[in-house]
Amino acid sequence: MDLNDRVAWITGSGGGIGRATALRFAAAGARVAASDVNHAGVAETVELIRAAGGTAEAFVGDVASAESVDSIVDGVLGAWGRLDVLVNNAGITRDGLAVRIKDGSVTRLAEDAWDAVLDINLKGTFLCCQAVAVPMIRQGYGRIVNTASVSAFGNVGQANYSASKAGVIGLTRTLALEWARHGIAVNCVAPGGVRTQMTAAIPERLMTALLERIPIGRLAEPEEIASVHLFLASDASSYVNGQCLVVDAGARL
Repeated sequence: MDLNDRVAWITGSGGGIGRATALRFAAAGARVAASDVNHAGVAETVELIRAAGGTAEAFVGDVASAESVDSIVDGVLGAWGRLDVLVNNAGITRDGLAVRIKDGSVTRLAEDAWDAVLDINLKGTFLCCQAVAVPMIRQGYGRIVNTASVSAFGNVGQANYSASKAGVIGLTRTLALEWARHGIAVNCVAPGGVRTQMTAAIPERLMTALLERIPIGRLAEPEEIASVHLFLASDASSYVNGQCLVVDAGARL
């Protein structure tokens, strides 16, 4: 699988899965537009790509802001004249994992925590998809990979996160139907537990319970999710559209 001569924008690429995806795409030949709200993190990602001989530019911006998103897209088009791949990776949690209980967890969820998660995870995905649609339709080609989660199927203590990721799946399937005729494929990945800064905050007792549900007994590495992103972003997946690929080592079987 290669991305030679493709231009790929990866949101949330200041670390974790986003950084792993940016590095993997660059190694596959893509010119990478790495974006994040974390200036230092995304700058480091770009430095790593360039040190390995790849091509990348850093963009700082908030995916929940239409103005910011449009500015990034303008910057990418200004740098390379096209935009072939979008990976919507940026995402946050604001839940009660440390204290979640079987009953009443939603009553503990603050309105601002709901808004913050839906803004970044769902609205941000929508805004980025909308912004890249124009250049992708114009060139008659595009690959969009959104990020859902196994939490989209329900998870105690994560009403906001689960709702946002379920929304991503619905958005993905709708855009796949609308844009297929323009040569744009839209899919999403639903990872299970991945070893990132986000999961590092999970208390030990909850992590133990999580690992017990994973048949191979460990979390995924970010690079393992990046490999799935590469498949969906490449022409190897030319007949895959509107799908949500669960990557959880069989934990939900």
